[in-house]
Amino acid sequence: MKETTLAKILAVACGLGLATALAQTSTTVTTTKDAAAGTAVAETTTTNAAGTITEYPPGSDYFMLRAGTTGMPVRYYYTNDTHVFDPEGHPLSWSVVRPNTPATVYYVREGDRMIVRRVVLSQPAVIENETTTTTTTTDKR
Repeated sequence: MKETTLAKILAVACGLGLATALAQTSTTVTTTKDAAAGTAVAETTTTNAAGTITEYPPGSDYFMLRAGTTGMPVRYYYTNDTHVFDPEGHPLSWSVVRPNTPATVYYVREGDRMIVRRVVLSQPAVIENETTTTTTTTDKR
């Protein structure tokens, strides 16, 4: 009986650990230096977040991403310089981005906005092709 209870407790703890791991973000700071003077010219901080796209309104300049399973969706803005990739790094069209798609976004913070530079879908994009076949028969009387 105690083994069953212990197994349940461990299963819940592992599930919470996984949700926390999925919601983590990573930050990279890139500093560009002037070679002649040796001083910093520009500094860019790129952050990434993994989660699920929850909303992608057509014709808008943003989408909503929920990090992990319990977080509130956050608005990420994209520009003409933002690109979408599949898990292998192949470029994709924005038309494959849909709600409930797992993704990792790489963004920079500009004021109170998160400007996305790159979106990497966690699953290969499914492109559906619809084929219609028409059969015409003639009645000879």
